[in-house]
Amino acid sequence: MIHVLHITTVPKSLRFIQGQIPFMNQRNVSLSFATSSAAELDHFKQLTEAKVYTIEMPRKISPLADLKAVVKLTQLILTLKPDIIHAHTPKGGLLGMLAATLCNHPARVYHMRGLPFMTATGAKRLLLTLTEAISCTCSHQTICVSNSLREVALSHRLIPDTKIKVMAGGSGQGVDALQRFHPDNYSAEQRHTLRTSLGIPEDATVIGFIGRLVRDKGVCELAQAWETLHTQYPNAHMVCVGDFEERDPVPDHVQQQLANLPRLHMVGWRENTPDYYNIMDIVTLPTYREGFPNVPLEAAAMALPVVATHIPGCVDAVQDGVTGILVPSKNTNALQEALALYLEDEERRLRDGQAGRSRVLAHFLPEQIFQDIYTTYQSLMTR
Repeated sequence: MIHVLHITTVPKSLRFIQGQIPFMNQRNVSLSFATSSAAELDHFKQLTEAKVYTIEMPRKISPLADLKAVVKLTQLILTLKPDIIHAHTPKGGLLGMLAATLCNHPARVYHMRGLPFMTATGAKRLLLTLTEAISCTCSHQTICVSNSLREVALSHRLIPDTKIKVMAGGSGQGVDALQRFHPDNYSAEQRHTLRTSLGIPEDATVIGFIGRLVRDKGVCELAQAWETLHTQYPNAHMVCVGDFEERDPVPDHVQQQLANLPRLHMVGWRENTPDYYNIMDIVTLPTYREGFPNVPLEAAAMALPVVATHIPGCVDAVQDGVTGILVPSKNTNALQEALALYLEDEERRLRDGQAGRSRVLAHFLPEQIFQDIYTTYQSLMTR
């Protein structure tokens, strides 16, 4: 039996690992988890019956709290004596790799899911770059969620190329295109019912956004684009699934704009995202920074075309001109024009959506990712 201790800053990130539990258990690998306390942690425990250890790890830079977290993680590692330590996210990776190194642990994995310094400036950028370099240096193996993000890490000399690899086609966990995100599992009647509850006509063309409503996700540009599009296309509607957050907040005037624009439906966060993909015709993610975004993969699995930004991560998730359209980041006009192309051309929407689903089935099923992670664990154990 191989025992792997996963470390992540917040319980919300455990959804990237949750699907691995039965896969790894079948291969004689047991998983336990260390993360901060939060309301969603109880749900994770009930759903998975996993062993979870709570250690407070603040997402913000906090030297005293960070030092305390490293000490507690070190104590946990020495007590549990896991075979492999697998740390995720920038902060969780830093604290986890530091604690594992202090314990002189022989099998340390850092999972690079994004590089925050890419949109930072000045002293903050230098600090964030340094923390990534420390995490990479302390790891024996770094797993990167996308090939384009790997190239960024290599170009900044964070890690040698022999020490960082991508699992299968990339992404954090792949996408369940055979069950949860299979369009045939959601009926026309379900689509009609949800659309009716939102006041969306059956013949409307719906643009969808699913994600955190923060500045870095391009929400400001999306609001500006819709301000023009809704007047040009009276049969178009937009549905936004997600919550506003205090970290990287959207300006107040943009929040008011989103609340008041016609035919724009703000539904808050919903766990049943496939039901909402089912009422959409186009999905957009005009984000500034990603490791490998899940939403474009989920949308593609549901046979929907995607308009996203031409940045690392998105270039792996969307095949430009085939499964969607990539536009420059922070460019409202380009975003608006790409969405207009899909609003005007149903045939292209259907063609690109089907191409996206075929691509997901070929390269992004979860079992492909899990198998590569398992192979990595085996390699570490026999190294």
